[in-house]
Amino acid sequence: MSVSGQPVKEQRRTRQRAAVDEVLDETADFISAQELHAILRSRGAGVGLATVYRTLQTMADDGRVDVLRADGGEAVYRRCLREEHHHHLVCRSCGAAVEIAGPTVERWTKSMADKYGYVDISHTLEIFGTCPRCAAQSSP
Repeated sequence: MSVSGQPVKEQRRTRQRAAVDEVLDETADFISAQELHAILRSRGAGVGLATVYRTLQTMADDGRVDVLRADGGEAVYRRCLREEHHHHLVCRSCGAAVEIAGPTVERWTKSMADKYGYVDISHTLEIFGTCPRCAAQSSP
């Protein structure tokens, strides 16, 4: 099951998809498709940028990677650490992210959907700030 509760469609395991998986497994922070593609190219992996985008989108749809929109609007990806629905606390400086639960947000979202008769709802919440490490580096 994916984070959304939908069954995960099995993606055919190819050499290219295995290479994308490997980079995501090694990467703790969010990474763009272009950055991931550059890492693959530096390793000599013959994976096209379009394949990277398609693979990441499928993985996002299945709940296997988290997706954020960076300040410039670019999508960045990271392997999901939690199987259940979650949110992120993201550092504006270094991009470090912490997965967080939000039970109050979940209750509010459900109550708003119920109030207005919406069904099959989904949502995302990202909280941006400065992590303790970056805050310590910028203080005098």
